[in-house]
Amino acid sequence: MSDRSAGSTPVTDPQGRASDAARTSYGRLLAVLASSTGDIAGAEDALADAFERALTRWPVDGVPRNPDGWLLTVARNRLRDGWKSAATSTSVPLEPQSHERGLLDDVDPDAIGDRRLELLLVCAHPDIDPAVHTPLMLDVVLGFTAKQIAAAFDVPAPTVAARLGRAKKRIRESRIPFEIPDRTQLPARIDAVLNAIYGAYAIDWPTAGTQVRDGLAEESLYLADTVAAMMPDDAEAHGLAALIGLSTARLRARFDGDGRLIPLAEQDTARWNTTLIERADDHLRRAHALRTLGRFQLEAAIQSVHCARRFTSTTDWHTLRALHETLQTLAPTNGGAVSLAAVVAEIDGAGAGLAVLDTLNAPRFQPAWATRAHLLAKQGAFDEAVVAYDKAISLTTDIPSRRYLEDKRNALATSVGDERDPEHSRR
Repeated sequence: MSDRSAGSTPVTDPQGRASDAARTSYGRLLAVLASSTGDIAGAEDALADAFERALTRWPVDGVPRNPDGWLLTVARNRLRDGWKSAATSTSVPLEPQSHERGLLDDVDPDAIGDRRLELLLVCAHPDIDPAVHTPLMLDVVLGFTAKQIAAAFDVPAPTVAARLGRAKKRIRESRIPFEIPDRTQLPARIDAVLNAIYGAYAIDWPTAGTQVRDGLAEESLYLADTVAAMMPDDAEAHGLAALIGLSTARLRARFDGDGRLIPLAEQDTARWNTTLIERADDHLRRAHALRTLGRFQLEAAIQSVHCARRFTSTTDWHTLRALHETLQTLAPTNGGAVSLAAVVAEIDGAGAGLAVLDTLNAPRFQPAWATRAHLLAKQGAFDEAVVAYDKAISLTTDIPSRRYLEDKRNALATSVGDERDPEHSRR
């Protein structure tokens, strides 16, 4: 096999191209490899070897014209080497029909999108512990590390890694089939799939608008649209597609030219993607017609009200309040409570918003501190606002968000200092 069989072109940043492929194609390539072997861990090892080889060969040979095809071929041959080794080993039995698994030879890497959906559904198989369904999808198909998943679920990383390892072993040993189950089985798995797609987008949201992570936003949107098309009578599938579509429509407006965060209320609505908004609103209408209310639909409806400012130049705060209150009744979360507090403050004043925040028991929840700081500043409690900003900054890991909070905090601290020192303000 020649690594240059797909053709190659010289580039100045082969490592960057390999990183791009890892970000945008990993899940698709892993899905086709694992579907042919039933061994997720083995497919992961083969694909990791292919990416490692790309980092060595691409700077020398140039990046192939079809990077995905190159990676798939190298990983496929790595798997074949493993099968041959197993066949000649006295300690490792060769699985029946391994040599007949020629599906890899006929794979077009540009046409394997639905294989990811099959792999998502495999991860939600009833023989696998339901508690690990969503983390397994986030790890295997969507490319998140055990550390990232652990942070999202507030579980120790070693615990997550151990659970993922057991689940992959279960898939291999139980020979769980890689296929889309029939419609009688699909509803039992679809909720876990929706949660995983939403989880990927939510975990990635702080940086999804930067160039580095655009690929995952697009992948989440594609998968959500695919599931909605496969499950046209599932209101929550349409709700999720609408939610991600409406959020993605605003990505480009979230940062200025220097990479600084721009809050929703200050964004230039002309930079929002109206095509995505219209497509998402169509999903929302389809969900509403099914007359089954769910969390994703409510979150999408909230985003739709915000996006309506693109056309009306105003925000319907009272409708937002009703939607947030319903969402908190149906699926209460810390994030939902903070958003409700912000909306209440717009209608009834900063004090009313702070009262809602006071009902929240989440001392290390960064959005709560950032919102508290904003509302305290609006109320004129500047010293307390600075303290709240300091706490929010200490809990912020996303660089653009941190820079935004530091700017707000420093501007507030400067104005407080000027008020206390009239001589300084005159200088």
